[in-house]
Amino acid sequence: MTDPASPSDPHPPQHHVPPPANPRERKTPLPIWQPNRGEVDPTAPSRLEQIMASPSYRRADRDIDFLERSEMRGLRLQLEYEKAELLLREAGVDHSIVAFGSTRITEPALARRKRDEAAAELAARPDDPARARRLAVAERIVAKSRYYDIAREFGRIVANANGPPANCRMVLMTGGGPGMMEAANRGVHDMGGRTVGLNIDLPHEQFPNCYLTPELSLRFRYFALRKMHFMLRAKAIVAFPGGFGTIDELFEALTLIQTRTIAPLPVVLVGEEFWRGVVDFDYLAAEGVIDPEDLDIFWFAETATEIWNGILDWHELNGTPLPNDLATGQQIGEPK
Repeated sequence: MTDPASPSDPHPPQHHVPPPANPRERKTPLPIWQPNRGEVDPTAPSRLEQIMASPSYRRADRDIDFLERSEMRGLRLQLEYEKAELLLREAGVDHSIVAFGSTRITEPALARRKRDEAAAELAARPDDPARARRLAVAERIVAKSRYYDIAREFGRIVANANGPPANCRMVLMTGGGPGMMEAANRGVHDMGGRTVGLNIDLPHEQFPNCYLTPELSLRFRYFALRKMHFMLRAKAIVAFPGGFGTIDELFEALTLIQTRTIAPLPVVLVGEEFWRGVVDFDYLAAEGVIDPEDLDIFWFAETATEIWNGILDWHELNGTPLPNDLATGQQIGEPK
């Protein structure tokens, strides 16, 4: 029998080091891995089934009913912010050119077809005032459908300015819907570029336009979080003719800039005649409800080239020229 080595023994015995345990498997199953099969208590299986079917037994992160409770609204807001932020960051999106506009202004060919259908309906019942109104509206949509082509061309310009198609440093971002948003996304798609859509859930089912980059198509429940993501990376806001939704997003941006809640960024209103018909900005200033300097927060443009050149000129005047800014990663317009 060998005596144990003393502390001063230069050759102490080597202890056996077991191999690491398998992270998933065991040779001997644990008791908790086996359900009670009722060998002793015949009622056990049915009681176990009731327990496992109970909503309280669902894991919280997989319990949709629990997550839909009003008390979980704060958590849902956080998740909605974090998911979009994580996906955009992982995609390398640093900056965005944000385009708003009507869902009702379609490409010219479709607008003309709807106009012709409305004309045929009115011809069948020429005394119907509702049909006469539909034709008048269809005629006005045809007149505004040129903005679809302008938005599409603007998307192509932004795509070209972003460099190779796979580059995602600066993207064109829209609300992801049809009409003017589709046109802008489609222009980027024409050039093989990547483009973002921030879709919103509404009481009636809707669909994103088909020209979005699939992995950059995001869906929101809350308008507030969607608006935040519009502004977080924005280097310009471009508002094409639109209705309530477009006006909402536009005036949100104008208010943030006016109050200096965010750093200034270029805001371009496309179609001066349309926008001056919608809002009498000079009247607001004359009435004293805004200041004359607030009229310089935005300007008007008529063509895709004019929009883009105006954005470039603004950033030059601001000391943040786009090429240099993209190289340094500086962000404009980030909320405090």
